[in-house]
Amino acid sequence: MQNISQYAGIIVLILLFVLMYFMMIRPQKKQQQKHQDTLKNLRKGDHVVTIGRLHGIVDQINNEKRTVTLDCDGLYLVFDLNAIASASRPGEEKASENDSKEKEVSKKNEPEKAADSKQTANSDDNAK
Repeated sequence: MQNISQYAGIIVLILLFVLMYFMMIRPQKKQQQKHQDTLKNLRKGDHVVTIGRLHGIVDQINNEKRTVTLDCDGLYLVFDLNAIASASRPGEEKASENDSKEKEVSKKNEPEKAADSKQTANSDDNAK
């Protein structure tokens, strides 16, 4: 009986560590890997946002010193590469904006279509 309770305690601890790995450590590693890929693919002309929420355009990248120079409305500021929170290409931004606008338009049209189908159903009932 005493052996069972000892094993149960060990099993509970192992399950907690496994749960913690899948709930905390693994997602954080994925996010960190995604950030590293973003920094590797950074190019001149990309729109970036720093960890201080400063928006700018990449002007120059120095891989030796691991710095990036941003053009912020005529001001050229040098930041550490790790200070970049997110980056996007100018063409990708417009494409995502167009997609979101199309979704909004289609959502607006759905109630109109539903109202049209109700009117058609009512007119069919009235015709009979």
